Amino acid sequence: MLTIYKTTEQGLEQLDSMANGSWIKVVDPTAEEIQKLADWGVDADYINYSLDLDEMPRIERDEDYTFILVRIPHRQPENDIPYITIPLGILIKGNMVVTICRYEKDIFKVLANGKYRLLKTGKRYRFALYIFLETATRYLTHLREINRITEALEDQLQKSTRNSEVLGLLKYQKSLTYFATALRSNEVMMERVQRMQIFNYYEDDQDLLEDVLTENQQAIQMTTITTEILSSMMDAFASIISNNLNGVMKVLATLTIIIALPGTVGTFFGMNVPLPLSDSSPYSFLAIIGISIALSTIATYIFYKQDWF
Repeated sequence: MLTIYKTTEQGLEQLDSMANGSWIKVVDPTAEEIQKLADWGVDADYINYSLDLDEMPRIERDEDYTFILVRIPHRQPENDIPYITIPLGILIKGNMVVTICRYEKDIFKVLANGKYRLLKTGKRYRFALYIFLETATRYLTHLREINRITEALEDQLQKSTRNSEVLGLLKYQKSLTYFATALRSNEVMMERVQRMQIFNYYEDDQDLLEDVLTENQQAIQMTTITTEILSSMMDAFASIISNNLNGVMKVLATLTIIIALPGTVGTFFGMNVPLPLSDSSPYSFLAIIGISIALSTIATYIFYKQDWF
């Protein structure tokens, strides 16, 4: 999908054709759209880089263009790994800025809905900075979601004897690994951008770049803390599950012993064995039952005092 936007006096408007100072949003382009981009001077290699899910963040700069690749978070709830990262390519060439991504992301919607008052497609480098800022914000949002989900799993794990909750934590630990790798790579790329001083045309851009670096560093620290907490939780809850299972087995063993005592007493007296005192007392059978109940009661009391229940 290829969509063209441009900031006008009425705000950000969608155009039908290419214009100076426009933003070209490209999402999973078709062969015809790729050809159209080539006609506008967009190198096919940069399109391929942006669509390659394994591509790492970097910046390439020449007299005619600046290409920046950043990794953004991507939520996939139906997958074994609920959160991963994907590349987003930003090409600044001439009077246009082109964003290329395999998936339609909320970042684009936020840029288009007027959240950032100073965002203008004509200021191409500031536009890229707002993409960086929104990327860092998205990481923080997803990290808070992961924290809420893991807290819910923590409540379930306290009484669990199954592995499903631990496996759930493992999925989010994998997501955090993706986040940590992408955020550090983004930070290296942004620091290089800062050293190249390509955003020094306006003082506001310099301040915005500092804000982006701060937000990205906050996301890195939050990812590190969440990863360490999650690792500790997995180790602790593995022991909790084992203890819960031991508790269940202990209760089952206790009940087995208590139930077996009357049967043990009964096995001494078969159908062909006379009961003690059966000739002199009509209550001999009840006495045997009383002995069985007494033994079970004594065993129950002993196990209760030993905290086996």
